[in-house]
Amino acid sequence: MNETPHSLSSSRTLWELVARRADLTPDRPVLLQDDRSLSFGELRARAERVAAGLYDMGVRPGTVVAWQLPTRIETAVLSFALARLGAVQSPVIPFYRDREVGFALRESKAEYFAVPGEWHGFDYTGMARRLGAKGVFEAYDRLPDGDPGLLPAPPSSGTSVRWIYWTSGTTSDPKGVLHTDRSLIAGGSCLAHALRLSPADVGSMAFPYAHIAGPDYTVMLLLYGFPAVMFEQFALPDALEGYRRHGVTVAGGSTAFYSMFLAEQRKRPEAKVIPTLRLLAGGGAPKPPEVYHAVVREMGVQLTHGYGMTEVPMITMGSPDDTVENLATTEGRPPEGMEIRIIDGEVRLRGEAVCQGYLDPGQTAEAFDADGFLRTGDLGMLRDSGHLVLTGRLKDVIIRKGENVSAKEIEDLLAAHPAVGDVAVIGLPDEERGERVCAVVEQPAGAEELTLAAMTSYLRAEGLSVHKLPEQLEVVDALPRNETLRKVLKYKLRERYSGTVK
Repeated sequence: MNETPHSLSSSRTLWELVARRADLTPDRPVLLQDDRSLSFGELRARAERVAAGLYDMGVRPGTVVAWQLPTRIETAVLSFALARLGAVQSPVIPFYRDREVGFALRESKAEYFAVPGEWHGFDYTGMARRLGAKGVFEAYDRLPDGDPGLLPAPPSSGTSVRWIYWTSGTTSDPKGVLHTDRSLIAGGSCLAHALRLSPADVGSMAFPYAHIAGPDYTVMLLLYGFPAVMFEQFALPDALEGYRRHGVTVAGGSTAFYSMFLAEQRKRPEAKVIPTLRLLAGGGAPKPPEVYHAVVREMGVQLTHGYGMTEVPMITMGSPDDTVENLATTEGRPPEGMEIRIIDGEVRLRGEAVCQGYLDPGQTAEAFDADGFLRTGDLGMLRDSGHLVLTGRLKDVIIRKGENVSAKEIEDLLAAHPAVGDVAVIGLPDEERGERVCAVVEQPAGAEELTLAAMTSYLRAEGLSVHKLPEQLEVVDALPRNETLRKVLKYKLRERYSGTVK
């Protein structure tokens, strides 16, 4: 059998992809965690036994099964067991609580709900019972088990909706995003082919497996036949031992992860923080150019950044052979089959990796234009080379005295300031100006206190137009972030500071 990653990506279903990889390299490891290892062959065999156990419980093709589980080998096995059955999966981020979980269970009409029992001091089984969830079962160390010989044939179509992912709720309820096996394979293929990885690499999953990045990353492992280290809880410096023990060559997650690795590297500049590391890769949040340059300069590794969202797990990705300018200032290029249009500054998308819409048909109708392109709400431009530059979000355009101000432009400039560890720029209601520009700054340890005057003086020296200068500065110990890719939650900052007047 002599298949290439590109031919494997033609698999119709995720289960077909698992089976083809297990035939190719059954003994090679795919998942590593602490002192445990699971091979591609074992993944197929264990998933089939778990699928049989689920079948004995009453799970059938099309049955909706929600699961709220940590990043563990068992979680991946359970997910692939459900894929083997052709069930509809609704992964829920472990950090969600009653309000979000109850909403997801009701909207998805889940007939079964897998939880870890008590995990990190929280009783998930108790919450499930409070919510009146159906078919609750614990799936942490032990999974259902049965005879694979009694299973029905695996699903043959990859275009049926079999995944319901949830957008992060902000001030409203999350949206249920509908995906197929094929859309997830398409997203993972984009990531895999852009990064130019090989069977000799060792990846890492430091994010919740229930995030859309879970299958995105696992597809990459299946296509290229290399393993990844799973971190049930990611925190530095504690997690460094796992990276070093398993010889991780590719790490990342999002911009916040890059910054955390940088902070560890700066504690001992003379020695590589992870000796085997050669590449940081991720997406999910804007990347200031200075972060790219600092990683390359101080960590001695390459950094490639991409662009994705729950609705489209991978849209563009930087490649290690891109130019320094494109790696620092763009989100990379789209793969073949991903169409990008820029209409009135907004990025719109059409292609196989795009979701089928939302559980709510009204939300689906609003999200797609007449030509079937998804409205992302992101602002950007395409270079002649095909590289995408994101310039902000529609809701992040601050309209000050009738003039548009890009929050991202100011954030990118401030990211290079030595007294700025991280920054979020927001617009706040203002009777005189319509909106005023406010910079909320998280300072690195030991930095000199930043003042509004010093900040505006720096921005003017960097060439920022006077009408874009922030009129308000707030210094915080830590910016509010979500628990998945650690994105800054700007809506919380707007809520906190909207009543302040400077």
